Amino acid sequence: MALTLCSLAISSHSYAGTVSLDSCRNMALRASKSIRMADEAVKGAGYTRKAAAAAYLPGIDAGANYMYKQHKTSLLSEDAKLPTMFFNPLTGKYDYDVVLGLDGKPVINPENGMPIPEVVAVIPKDALTFDTRSIFAGAVTLTQPVFMGGQIKALNDIARYAEEALVATRNKVSQDVIYGVDEAYWTVVSLRAKQRLAESFVNLVDTLHYNVNAMLEEGVATRADLLTVDVKLNEAKIMRTKVDNGLSLSRMALAQTCGLPIDSEMTLDDEEATGIGDDMPDYVYNMEDVYARRQDLEALRKGIGVLKGQEKLALGDMLPKLGIVGAYAFSTPNLVDGFSRSIKGGFSIGATLTIPIWHWGANYNKYRAARSATNAQRILLDDLEEKVQLQVNQAKFKFQEAFRTYDMAKANMTSAEENLRCAEAGFKEGVLTANDVILAQTGWLQANSEKIDAEIGIRLCSVYLSKVLGTLHAE
Repeated sequence: MALTLCSLAISSHSYAGTVSLDSCRNMALRASKSIRMADEAVKGAGYTRKAAAAAYLPGIDAGANYMYKQHKTSLLSEDAKLPTMFFNPLTGKYDYDVVLGLDGKPVINPENGMPIPEVVAVIPKDALTFDTRSIFAGAVTLTQPVFMGGQIKALNDIARYAEEALVATRNKVSQDVIYGVDEAYWTVVSLRAKQRLAESFVNLVDTLHYNVNAMLEEGVATRADLLTVDVKLNEAKIMRTKVDNGLSLSRMALAQTCGLPIDSEMTLDDEEATGIGDDMPDYVYNMEDVYARRQDLEALRKGIGVLKGQEKLALGDMLPKLGIVGAYAFSTPNLVDGFSRSIKGGFSIGATLTIPIWHWGANYNKYRAARSATNAQRILLDDLEEKVQLQVNQAKFKFQEAFRTYDMAKANMTSAEENLRCAEAGFKEGVLTANDVILAQTGWLQANSEKIDAEIGIRLCSVYLSKVLGTLHAE
């Protein structure tokens, strides 16, 4: 159905126009906060997937730190005195240059039991004292994973399945929104039809009231007959008021669902439609196709993919991990060319290998727990598929029952119209009373109301059947 706008005012006050069911669906989809929340969740999952893909690539990091210490660093507590050696031609070796006694033997220092050197080399303490009170160091590192036990691929699988699960959830939310707006739409159509019916009923009873009043003046009817019709007329007007209020509220609910101000004056394309046709559509479906289209089952299937990724993550904890690390580090002070206060640095490259050996079964039990969670999700999927099959059959039976109810309602309405015609004719001829006409009018009202309910029931059952078959979507 095409959208025809008589007048459109996009403001905070009102909206006036004629809209079709498809237009209401599209407006509701655009206005739904639930869908916008689902869209944001899908967007976030996409970012998570891109972050997981980045784990395949090398990571570059830079770091720096500064420290101030109270004291300098000294390698000696005092000046160091080192003995010297000389080459002995007699032995062909280097001997320590020590003090010899009169007997030609080295003089021993009684404090430490060592020979007393004749000549010593002095290393001043200040020569090995360095100013390390202010230290600055930094590094730029590159890390490239080579083999992480399959955990990087598992993380990417988890992120991808999680995103696809959220897309399926978003589609299910869209279907729920469409189903809700269809209910609100056909409720308005139903109440509009009942409003016309209530007006017709008031006119019928009012006509009867006029006739009985005329007959009372002629003396062929009693005051009790007129009072009976008065009561029925008041009841009819009360019913019309209730229907008017219900229609106003249902229009407000539809406008709110479509994201419009509740005071919008929308006219629906199907408000003046009568009948739905006599041929019942034959829904032919294959359950495997239904399972594939159902977005709630699709989300569950993608959830199984996520859990299988969790299995691979747990399995990766039991496998070796290899990575390559490269770095450029610099500092002040530095020891590249002796001790220097200038900033100097250099490159380094290496590899890291981690091999799990024994963890008392912790990693294996984590893997088995993840596998059990996956199996439980598969069982849940099988259970839901069985319930979906039952749900589809129930929806089809309800749809068929709604059509049979509609056929019976049409037959009842034909009988009620004929009964009303006979009652009015009999009343005019004086063979029937006002009560008989009121009963016939009430039966006519009930038959028409049941026909309207049956028509809307078919519409709603058709929408629900499309929903459970997974074919409900905006055109």
